[in-house]
Amino acid sequence: MPSLFDHFVHLGLGARAVEQPPFDGMQWYQGYGERTAADGCEGRLVSLYRFDADWDVWEMHPHGEELVLCTEGAMALILERPNGRVERLELGAGDYGIVPRGCWHSADVAHHATALFVTPGEGTAHKARQ
Repeated sequence: MPSLFDHFVHLGLGARAVEQPPFDGMQWYQGYGERTAADGCEGRLVSLYRFDADWDVWEMHPHGEELVLCTEGAMALILERPNGRVERLELGAGDYGIVPRGCWHSADVAHHATALFVTPGEGTAHKARQ
């Protein structure tokens, strides 16, 4: 049985759910974009990650909202609003946050957390977190 930790799923046009090749690092996303380009900004990536440290990057999705569901542990989802205001959403197991379209976001993880993401991946941008 495939694990969502290793084999993410693309939700595409026509209510399709397509298992993806094994995740092998950040370069994986380029291939994902090429494989799913026909779905444009309507496609969604479903992924599951474990964290034991704060994120070292900010990311932003220009074409849609992202759902972040904490399934285990706790994390603080950090949203940097366009007006510069920073908001922290404290998430425990079963809690979720919705990251607005075009909002830079990151996360702090004090001990450990597992989170499920439903991401509008097209055009995603990253920048270093300082």
